[in-house]
Amino acid sequence: MFMVGFFYVRPATADNWDINQLMHGLSQNQGGRATFVEKKFLAVLDAPVESSGDLLYRAPDHLEKITRRPKLESLILDRDVLTIVRGSRTHTLSLRNYPEIDAVVGSIRGTLAGDRALLEQTYRLSLEGDETRWILTLTPVEREVVAVVQKIRMYGAGGAVKSIEMLQADGDRSVMSIEIVKTP
Repeated sequence: MFMVGFFYVRPATADNWDINQLMHGLSQNQGGRATFVEKKFLAVLDAPVESSGDLLYRAPDHLEKITRRPKLESLILDRDVLTIVRGSRTHTLSLRNYPEIDAVVGSIRGTLAGDRALLEQTYRLSLEGDETRWILTLTPVEREVVAVVQKIRMYGAGGAVKSIEMLQADGDRSVMSIEIVKTP
């Protein structure tokens, strides 16, 4: 057993937990709401940049990230179209034209949907832990993605992602903590 992030985990073994079981558990989630706090650690800054807001997921391919602090911004992913709203400006991107962005977004979408095939198009997967506390590590295999992302770690419990850590190729990193909002 060893400490990784905020979890004590055991290396996964075939007899206690595997990626197929994790993906099955994640695929059962049809959607929900959560709050987030994200810290970005940038080499050019002495302190992390912190933001917070709300997340919305509708399986299998709709994600919204609404940043409320420090300033309002919305990222809305519907299928392969990403809409970015900042103030009065709206930008719409087809992810087919931005494969490196598509790969990063796909890592989150694929994990939330429990879509192993989608994840393995771009990443090598490794799993540590068990159903109660797991870490899924995504290591990019495509050259375009390796130029942007070194590694993505998804920390979770059961069928829920609790935290996402992204290590960028330039040495910067971000950590997003996620708290699921229970609906009555």
